Amino acid sequence: MTLLTRGAGAARYSAHVPTTLLEKALIGSSSAVRALADPRQARLVGVVGETTGGAALHRLHRRMERHPVGRTVLQDRPLITSETLHAETLRAMPAGSFGAEYGAFLARHSFDPDERTAVHFVDDPELAYVMTRYRQVHDLWHVLYGLPPTFAGEVALKWLEAAQTGLPMCAAGALAGGVRLTAAQRRAVVRSVLPWAARHALRGPDLMSVYYEREMGRPIDELRAELRVELLPRTIK
Repeated sequence: MTLLTRGAGAARYSAHVPTTLLEKALIGSSSAVRALADPRQARLVGVVGETTGGAALHRLHRRMERHPVGRTVLQDRPLITSETLHAETLRAMPAGSFGAEYGAFLARHSFDPDERTAVHFVDDPELAYVMTRYRQVHDLWHVLYGLPPTFAGEVALKWLEAAQTGLPMCAAGALAGGVRLTAAQRRAVVRSVLPWAARHALRGPDLMSVYYEREMGRPIDELRAELRVELLPRTIK
């Protein structure tokens, strides 16, 4: 890490690793090659997102600033961790609530929200938080859209994320993951998933401008209706 800081300035937040544009290009391209070989390497995929997503993060930040709830999220900077959303608290929520469904999702798949990697290579602290928020709401979007963490479910969600965020890494991840799908699943992606993601981008909710922590006690169907969430057919998942 020390070599990467030369000529790139001082760290601007606790996990920041200052890098020059050339260093970002080298780190990003190296991580992309390794991530394509094994898309399950979340850390490598994350590095690609950080080193290639500057323009998209700027657009996301501006969009959130224009949205009243998104602006509040940027001001408060909430974090989704095992400390801020305790497993016990989620389990105690009413059946069918967003929080209960999220807690069940984490337990069912043995997921830990603390396992999300920290952001290192985004220089602007404001944009680093936007990237952090995107990572931390990923599993919430799985729950909101009823998408399991299977190859097909991840590819569908990655296309939705690409449409929502504009992050190049999302589209690249969706394309790379699509290689591992069956021929029938790939046809379903073209026939149903891509139009679905496009519809959400054009007239769906701004998913980055939802204060999810304040919605945990709501019935998930009520939240889906308010956000105009369109679920994919079960056969595609």
